[in-house]
Amino acid sequence: MGEAAAKQEKARGSAEGKAGERTPDRSNPRAQALLDAAEALLAETGYEGLSARAVAERAGVNKGLVFYYWGSTAELFEQVLERYYAAHKASLAESFAGEGSLRERVHEVIDVYLDFMETHRAYARIVQQQVSSGGPHVGLVRRHLSEVLGMTTAMLAEVTPESGPLAARHFHLSLSAVVINYFTYAPILGEGFWGTDPFGEEALAERRAHVHWVVDAWLAALER
Repeated sequence: MGEAAAKQEKARGSAEGKAGERTPDRSNPRAQALLDAAEALLAETGYEGLSARAVAERAGVNKGLVFYYWGSTAELFEQVLERYYAAHKASLAESFAGEGSLRERVHEVIDVYLDFMETHRAYARIVQQQVSSGGPHVGLVRRHLSEVLGMTTAMLAEVTPESGPLAARHFHLSLSAVVINYFTYAPILGEGFWGTDPFGEEALAERRAHVHWVVDAWLAALER
């Protein structure tokens, strides 16, 4: 988008806001391009490297559009997290509600979880950075964790007690660690340590098989 067009759109949005306090349409391609750019920058540089100028340059638009769609980079970052969580929860909810035995449904959840992580590789590092630093968006992370934990607890109610070392909450956190940690450490494993590209097709398939093996072992113990 040219600078003149960007200024026109920003001015139009400002006028609309004054007239009817309307929220800009963030579903349009330019807003989505800004979200994509912010996500890519977060994966590369973390929250500290997120700036309106960097996001706009990555998206190929005028910097003013960042503030047109979002009032600040903090609000933009929150929208990136919200988009992650919406996609994550939607994909998991469908698999949690699936048919079949408990073992079949848990393995389906694992496949969906891994599919999500393979296509959103920055997700783990972004969330863990917020948690470890006590970032401003920890509340959003906590809310999503609570919602997904509730789905896990409901699915495992027939084989797990409400409390104690075998409670669903432990299963959920352990399972999340098995899935997520690979994507956290893969960027530093490299071929020298892992023997191959950790994000290569064969390596990802091998990791998926291992996670399913772990889940089978856990379920076998729970079902005794």
